[in-house]
Amino acid sequence: MPVLELKNIKKSYFLGKDEFPVLKGINLEFERGDFVSLLGESGGGKSTLMNIIGGLDRKYEGDVLVDGIAQKTKKEKDMDAYRRDTIGFIFQSFNLVSYLSVLDNILVSLKMTALSEKERHARAIELTKQVGLYDHRKKKPAQLSGGQKQRVAIARALASDPEIILADEPTGALDSQNTKEVLAILRDIAQSGKTVIVVTHSQEVADYGTRIIHLADGVITGDERLKAPYPAEPHTRVNSKALSFGDTFKTAFKHFTNAWKINLLIAIGTAIGLFSVIFFLGLGNGGTKYMNDQVTSIANPNVVAVVKRGPNNTTKNNQEAWSNANQNMAQNADDFKLTSSTMSQLKAIDNVKDIQSMYVIGTPTTVKLGENSGHISQIQSWTALFQESSLDAGKKPGKNEIVLQESDVRSLDQKAFENKDWKSMIGKTVDATFTLTTSTGPKQVTQSLKISGIMQSVPGMGAAMSSDTMKSLFEANDYSTDPFFAVITTNNSKNVKQVTKDIENIKSDGKKVFATNGVGSILDTINNITGIVTTVLASVAGISLVVSIFMIVVTTYMSVAERTKEIGIIRAMGGRRKDISRLFTAESLILGLSSAILAIVLAFVGQSVINAALHSLVGGNIVAITPYHIIATVIIAVVIALVASLAPSGRAARLNTIEALSAE
Repeated sequence: MPVLELKNIKKSYFLGKDEFPVLKGINLEFERGDFVSLLGESGGGKSTLMNIIGGLDRKYEGDVLVDGIAQKTKKEKDMDAYRRDTIGFIFQSFNLVSYLSVLDNILVSLKMTALSEKERHARAIELTKQVGLYDHRKKKPAQLSGGQKQRVAIARALASDPEIILADEPTGALDSQNTKEVLAILRDIAQSGKTVIVVTHSQEVADYGTRIIHLADGVITGDERLKAPYPAEPHTRVNSKALSFGDTFKTAFKHFTNAWKINLLIAIGTAIGLFSVIFFLGLGNGGTKYMNDQVTSIANPNVVAVVKRGPNNTTKNNQEAWSNANQNMAQNADDFKLTSSTMSQLKAIDNVKDIQSMYVIGTPTTVKLGENSGHISQIQSWTALFQESSLDAGKKPGKNEIVLQESDVRSLDQKAFENKDWKSMIGKTVDATFTLTTSTGPKQVTQSLKISGIMQSVPGMGAAMSSDTMKSLFEANDYSTDPFFAVITTNNSKNVKQVTKDIENIKSDGKKVFATNGVGSILDTINNITGIVTTVLASVAGISLVVSIFMIVVTTYMSVAERTKEIGIIRAMGGRRKDISRLFTAESLILGLSSAILAIVLAFVGQSVINAALHSLVGGNIVAITPYHIIATVIIAVVIALVASLAPSGRAARLNTIEALSAE
């Protein structure tokens, strides 16, 4: 049974409506072990017939049968498998991949076999020895002579152990000595039991085989048998398989490193955009943490301050209600006082750990130290709302003691304020004069107080005395000891928002009863503001990533144009369209990952430099890059690479194999 049969093969090309027949009904059979020469002048249809036999051209009439199996009706993926398993191409122009070594060019074909990595390498070495190129196995094609290049092409064609070798003018670019050596190798291949079909216009080459078929103007004009086919010896064949993504990735990496200069420039351009994004995200994260730390070092984030809403204050939102209560409680004190039953109601809320009364002297207070005097906007009792870490010097207030803010020191001791010599203020006694509105009318009260500490200045928080001291003052001056404010401490910082929500949802007669305030709301505002600023900065920086996408697109298109012949080679050896697409997608992916790595390195270097430079100024790190930022950067880089590769890789996959092979 013949290994190959051609049944009434017809092929025409069309220019508009004009038809130009190239093959006009070819009927041939080829045996195993045959060394057949298709002899004829240029334009006779030899190369077209070879492309049809090789499965590269499927637009023809008639049929090609291999081992009795028709090829015409096969799907494209089956034709890819046919070329991997059955056909080995040898081209006149060698068609070697320029950036790969001799060994790697042979391995391109071996990657489409089921051999292990070790077995592939061993077979590639064996083939270099078979064609006499073992000593040149590490050279690139540019370092080889024409005869050596053709030997590499022959070794590559043999690598997958195909049944049929198609050689298109294999000696056309060789001198006489190299011609004889290449023909001797082809004869050896035929003697091993394979079918060798050589396209040639040289009678000398044709006489070297076992059979000569004359082809002219698309018809067979002669079929001459010179000798019987060589006997085919049975042997275990190498099984073929589709190109894996891993092997495609390795090939892409080889080309990426070969063109490292231009790829480095593109990677740097992309990395700058990625660096800007990750750095601004880190800056926003560090800035937010720094500001949160500053606030929470002064005020306890686990507490919530509570005040009653007045009778005309029940429909306002929480912040408006809080402000309204503070403005009106002096004039309508009875509407805003918290009774013991009210305090019990608040303490009964889930996740409330403790509740304290907070006393406030809301009228301006005059403070005298010797001949100097100043004014304090308000005094409140020291509660869990304060953090002892907010003290620059001293301790929280005890009986008949007061903690002043830094700003309060300015008018009392200018020198201590300018030198920030807070310790020098500790233990000094000041006279505080303020007004209490008692049942008999306004009453001015003066109290001597020892300074126990100086704390950082915080807008909205005044000086502080102990709760016992303030309660005693109120009782001694016939002033109500029912507090206007309650300070609630939660059992966990995670529960602050829920407790706050529960307090704000308490209603009486369908109306809200309480308004709240606390560090949580301040932190939320800070986080929202810094989040918005960070997002805007990162978005502006991210615009450069759009430019990066176009750079990668252009680079990949250039790579497709540069590697058009390589695309044709891989397709001719049985590579699928998706293998070609993966090849360029993988290279873009490598470029994206390289950019991400470079950006991450730059970001950490920038973080170290900025934090080191500003650490003494801010007392901490202002840039904080997190694992989330690293992961986000890698994801962005991968997405950019994949998006940028879509059009170029798709174009590469759609290239016509025959046209790609003829590209210069």
